[in-house]
Amino acid sequence: MAHHGHSWRHTPEDEAARRRWQHPESVLEEIGLRTGETFIDVGCGDGFFALPAARIIGPHGRVCGIDTDAEALDLLQEKAFAEGLDNVVLHRGAAEDLVLCEGCADVVFIGIALHDFADPVRALSNARRMAAPEGRIVNLDWKKETLPLGPPVAKKFSTEHAVSLMAEAGLRVTGVAESGPYHYIITAVPGR
Repeated sequence: MAHHGHSWRHTPEDEAARRRWQHPESVLEEIGLRTGETFIDVGCGDGFFALPAARIIGPHGRVCGIDTDAEALDLLQEKAFAEGLDNVVLHRGAAEDLVLCEGCADVVFIGIALHDFADPVRALSNARRMAAPEGRIVNLDWKKETLPLGPPVAKKFSTEHAVSLMAEAGLRVTGVAESGPYHYIITAVPGR
């Protein structure tokens, strides 16, 4: 993922390797993404989740990607055009600064990014503002344990810590589950 200052360029080989331990379509199915929905991908990078989401939601849905990395966004836009996906709209900026809409999103998705944000609570508060009243906010992140992949343990958030940040941002957590061998997924709704 491309985030604050430590860009990571994905090659097709990187994506193939990542797909061995994380299957974006399964994750999106797990969170209940449906045709016609609006999906905001916060920290979208070059589209590991955004592109599969765009295929799932179809021409009547919309994927909005947010990232600070202009190169990753350009690459994502190229991939979307190449596939004929015209339901992808990209915004460059920090999760702490951007609110694309008030109450428009069916899903606000933070994929392996929360631990990278300078102010996670502010980013989550913005996610809450963008979520529709019956929308959901999904945080997928690394388990806080020693793993063969991912950032050092000290950088990762435990599920308890992530849940407390979400609560502080005004979200009501509705589910915590494992997602594959290395990740957890926390689902919340706006606590309005």
